[in-house]
Amino acid sequence: MMFRHVFYKASTATMAPLKKLQTFKGFSRKVEMAGESDQSITRVLFCGPYFSASHVYTREYVENNPFIKVDDVPLDDVPRVIGNYDICVVKTMPLKADLISRASRMKLIMQYGVGLEGVDVNAATEHGIKVARIPGGATGNAASCAEMAIYLMLGLLRKQNEMQIAVKQKKLGEPIGETLFGKTVFIMGFGNIGIDLAKRLRPFGVKILATKRSWESYSRKSFKSDGV
Repeated sequence: MMFRHVFYKASTATMAPLKKLQTFKGFSRKVEMAGESDQSITRVLFCGPYFSASHVYTREYVENNPFIKVDDVPLDDVPRVIGNYDICVVKTMPLKADLISRASRMKLIMQYGVGLEGVDVNAATEHGIKVARIPGGATGNAASCAEMAIYLMLGLLRKQNEMQIAVKQKKLGEPIGETLFGKTVFIMGFGNIGIDLAKRLRPFGVKILATKRSWESYSRKSFKSDGV
């Protein structure tokens, strides 16, 4: 992932969307003599123990750019080093006020995903740090999650683990699985992921039920087009 997504201006009251694909030229300090000063480098820190491919791919993507440095450090080291970075990509760890107060150089906190519940947005606002996330619909994240959900459904119904064992043991006709066809699927939370899941489930011949906090923005036409 790179840092060209929908960005949000952190506010103590609301989070107002800014323009899509906004770039942050200010993150790279003015370069007078390339490579001679750490002040000319944009330093990116990935925080969290999972999704290791995220920082690996990002590092590979910018490997020919001498002005961007990407690091991934152990969680225990984050409080000690966070003050050295311009951008923090938060994966699966909370970024609370005490950590944010140490981020004296930080310009942007990027949530690796949709939810910002792990980031203290108010603390970031107080320190002049922008906060961003990866929207599900515009980035392919929702489609990926929907496909994974269907894969897990099929694996559960077809008893994938037992099937692998049967194949290795050359047993034909075992285990006896079930079809997705004719089932009722209940989707709890009908946002971008839920909608994508419903659309992909329709060809399987299932009945779809869904719930969300508010249906006010949905019309009957929307229900039909989204597969509910």
